[in-house]
Amino acid sequence: MARHMWTLLQTACLLGLLSAEYPGLPEEEITPDMRYPPNYFGDLESEETKEEIPTLSPEETPMLFPDEYTTPSPEPCKASAFTEWDKLFTMLENSQMKENMLLQYADDIIKVELQSLRGEMLQFVAQYGASCTSSIDKAARRTGAQMETQLEKALTRLREVSANQYKQQELVLQQLIVSSMTQDAHLKRLENCCLKSSQAKSLQARHLTQEVTDQETRLRLEKNLASISSELQAIREKMTHYMRSNLSNRFPSGCDTGLLFPMRSSTSNVKVTPKIPFPTKAVTICLWAKPTQVLNKTVLFSYSTTGNPYELELVLNGQSVQFTVDGETHLVEAPGVVQEGQWVHLCAVWSSWQGLASVWVNGQQAASSPGVAEGHELRSKGSILLGQEYGRYFRHLNFPETFDAELAFTGKITGVNMWDRVLDSQEISQQAQLDGSGCGIRGNVVAWGVSDIEPKGGVKLIY
Repeated sequence: MARHMWTLLQTACLLGLLSAEYPGLPEEEITPDMRYPPNYFGDLESEETKEEIPTLSPEETPMLFPDEYTTPSPEPCKASAFTEWDKLFTMLENSQMKENMLLQYADDIIKVELQSLRGEMLQFVAQYGASCTSSIDKAARRTGAQMETQLEKALTRLREVSANQYKQQELVLQQLIVSSMTQDAHLKRLENCCLKSSQAKSLQARHLTQEVTDQETRLRLEKNLASISSELQAIREKMTHYMRSNLSNRFPSGCDTGLLFPMRSSTSNVKVTPKIPFPTKAVTICLWAKPTQVLNKTVLFSYSTTGNPYELELVLNGQSVQFTVDGETHLVEAPGVVQEGQWVHLCAVWSSWQGLASVWVNGQQAASSPGVAEGHELRSKGSILLGQEYGRYFRHLNFPETFDAELAFTGKITGVNMWDRVLDSQEISQQAQLDGSGCGIRGNVVAWGVSDIEPKGGVKLIY
């Protein structure tokens, strides 16, 4: 019993000295997560020490323990506080919890965005799928495949980055565990000996270094997550922009209808009936075209009369645009202005006075020339064709209504208008705005959406 009492006294003395020498952090810096359990340092008392210690009288005390009262007790050793490792483990647990929360938050964002995109795509297909032609369906399927490929790439990259980050965190944790085990062994050895002040300072410096390393790892993880989030946002903006463009700009300049020329044939053409007869000495022709294939001569617009099958012609020659009046010798040409598969706005302007003729591309004058059919007057009671010309097979000769397939246009045409006067630059540029409402400007001879048109030979009117 005396031995146990002496052990209790030594232990209490040692704890008091440790608390006085290394008081630890101030009370306001200790968070609830850094509190230690009551029995963290182990239960120093054995079952035997928990027995009730008998009360002795002063007369019995010297007789029972003479050696303990006469021999002076040795001064207990000084040891450093054991609270720093508790802080380290607490910070490690908090860091792991925050990282798991960030990963879960990123995963939730991705799921919500994917569900939103899927809902938008389903709504788009349900609303517009019934009215689309076969070519639009193919384009939509191809677009969906491309978007799915982009999403799969983004998700694959996100998974790879998450896996790499998880591996890095696991490696850091393993290093921390090994370091913790090593330091724990050192602490056990330090319990039986005294610590010098220099050793205590070195231990504190190592703890601070480890805290800085953990903070750098956490900042690097947050930076990677922010980068992934920005990339996903950029992909979503591109997809939104593409869907809006596909819905609102299927036809340019606010046009809601168009003509589809699916293939070259000897019968494909569109006959246009003028609103008024036009014996005139000035003319302006404007239209939107999206060619899929252009050969040496591809006819966009032609006006033929019984006396002259080549009164007016607007044709494509490779990437060039040619405008002729009263035959192929009177022409003006704008080279390198047309690209296959892209919408282009073309205007052809001619005046009999001085024979001034010009070609306008996307609202800008691309070519002009004087002396084109100077003094000539356009005859009335002719025929207007889109995508083809009569040429020498003009119908007044009682030939069957067939054409040269090599001259046929393939692609889309919309916004065809014609005036019996010369339009100024402002009027032309208003029609050439891709996202504007130029289709609302209509000619007095041919007005798109008002004049009668008759598609033939497989040409379709699309919406």
